[in-house]
Amino acid sequence: MTMLITRTDLKAAIDAGTVTVVDALGGAYYAAQHLPGAVALAPGDVDAGAAALLPDRGAAIVTYCSNPACPNSGQVADRLTALGYTDVRKYREGIEDWAAAGLPLESA
Repeated sequence: MTMLITRTDLKAAIDAGTVTVVDALGGAYYAAQHLPGAVALAPGDVDAGAAALLPDRGAAIVTYCSNPACPNSGQVADRLTALGYTDVRKYREGIEDWAAAGLPLESA
């Protein structure tokens, strides 16, 4: 099972530039809003897109989607782990929690 990360720890990692954040919703959802610096990688795109978007398999990576009920972040995290990524965590509460806390969002 993928390790989890809290909003506070994720914000600190983003601010420090020590994590790559992966938006597991992709598409129009990503274009409308995403966490600062996030890259889009939906579950169906992991095998084809991971190597180009995430070249360092040892880098800290955090996946997220909309909320705890959304399965995408877990699916992307599990697939990345299966592909050999060694430091993958999931922000289970997702973008809804981030936005509700008044934290910054970006749009494409």
